[in-house]
Amino acid sequence: MTTIDKYISPLSERELLQACAKIKHVALDMDGTIYLGNTLFPYTQNFLRTLHDNGISYSFLTNNPTKSSKDYLLKLQQLGIKATEEQMYTSSIATIDYIHQHHPQAKRIFALGTPSMQQEFMKAGFELAEDSPTDRPDLLVVAFDMTLTYARLCRAAWWASKADIPYIATNPDWVCPTDQETILVDCGSICKAIEGATKRQPDIVIGKPNPNMLYCIRDKYGLQSDEIAMCGDRIYTDVATAQNAGSLGVLVLSGETTLQQSLTYERQPDITARSIAEFGALLEASRKP
Repeated sequence: MTTIDKYISPLSERELLQACAKIKHVALDMDGTIYLGNTLFPYTQNFLRTLHDNGISYSFLTNNPTKSSKDYLLKLQQLGIKATEEQMYTSSIATIDYIHQHHPQAKRIFALGTPSMQQEFMKAGFELAEDSPTDRPDLLVVAFDMTLTYARLCRAAWWASKADIPYIATNPDWVCPTDQETILVDCGSICKAIEGATKRQPDIVIGKPNPNMLYCIRDKYGLQSDEIAMCGDRIYTDVATAQNAGSLGVLVLSGETTLQQSLTYERQPDITARSIAEFGALLEASRKP
């Protein structure tokens, strides 16, 4: 199989519509799902209207920590999408939540990340360690860093070589989708470079496919896991998050994952669709008498 008309699913049509009929909230990946780079997909606004008209709430989840929540909201606004801060959940925020819960004494961190991400951490009360062997951090955070310099990469590797310093990665993604003719090296690839130098992997990788991001949404809205759909363009993060959380996993072929790549996975998404437009049509169909 090289192409699909609208969608495919391992579920029967009846089972699929029953699963869609349960959905009360859709967690949406962003880049590669509702837009690509700086280009809004032409069907995104209609899809969001479909959710609203059918009483389905939604939120935006992203493994991309390069921007703060405020920055993402501004970007969505510039693309014509109105959203609130409570609808936004980034891997930076998820990492901050994890540190507060599991390393409550950590105050000073060395963070590979963009200025926007570092502002998010400072806003949460953390201090940022300098690029100096004498400024020993309580914790190392490595993220997708589009401002990365060789010196700071080396400093992160130095702290990663210290087994007593906790080492956290914000997300596992190898590359970030883009509409430009380049490859955007993401957090997973940066961590792999550090591993090559130190033989150490992150103690934990936050963000999708960690199910905690969906658990937070579930508890926040008082839902059951099967009342949430996670929709995104990456089978190894977006769909895996849904599967790990017991939610409906929807893969869209508008970003990173191709159909050929998807079909190699033993555990298939509940829905593989050309785009969110086809998923929206399924949600509407599931609500017809």
